[in-house]
Amino acid sequence: MGNSARILSTKKLLPNQKQFLLNAGFSVVEADFITTKSSDFELKNVNDILIFTSQNGVQSILQHPKCEELKSKKVFCVGLKTKALLEENGFKVEAYTGYAADLAEIITLVYPNENYTFFSGNLRRDTLPEALTEAGIAFNEIEVYQTLLTPEKIDSKVDGILFYSPSGVESYLKKNKISKEIAFCIGETTAEAANQFGIKNIIIANQPTVENTIIQCINEFK
Repeated sequence: MGNSARILSTKKLLPNQKQFLLNAGFSVVEADFITTKSSDFELKNVNDILIFTSQNGVQSILQHPKCEELKSKKVFCVGLKTKALLEENGFKVEAYTGYAADLAEIITLVYPNENYTFFSGNLRRDTLPEALTEAGIAFNEIEVYQTLLTPEKIDSKVDGILFYSPSGVESYLKKNKISKEIAFCIGETTAEAANQFGIKNIIIANQPTVENTIIQCINEFK
């Protein structure tokens, strides 16, 4: 295969991310297989601790006129980039983890007597709310954004596909098939989805970032 591997990214990459792949001698196809938009929501009955599991949730809150009032509250979040976005905008992040399951564990073990508001999207996984409900922890949920599948047919043959979310996998497979291509998944949850859709060749990033997903891809084909 040499260095001329053809890689598809299921979301448009930042120029420096794309450059990694180009520098490795790969050709790159990219398209946004999912898009997100803010929902209309009201900020009422917000509890003491805020939970964000994605940057999309943070973006939606930042656009809300009452956003400033939330900055005095503690925040728990999933993902380094989510944490960075919150802190850049004046929120105080008390705890963060790489995965929702780990956050659920910290909350149930260390902070079980607090009450929480989870800012979520319409396609959110059940991991966190189920764990909190099971442990009898007081929380409510406000849906602040929607994820829309925007599938398209990719006509060129590719060797590797970069996936960043379960919805991305689902969207891609609406109009495309996977046979020998290797699926590079940003994390366990995405890999699980790929597996459920019958994808055989899966490589999981060892840190849940776009950059690390790209690095796994380069290592594989080099």
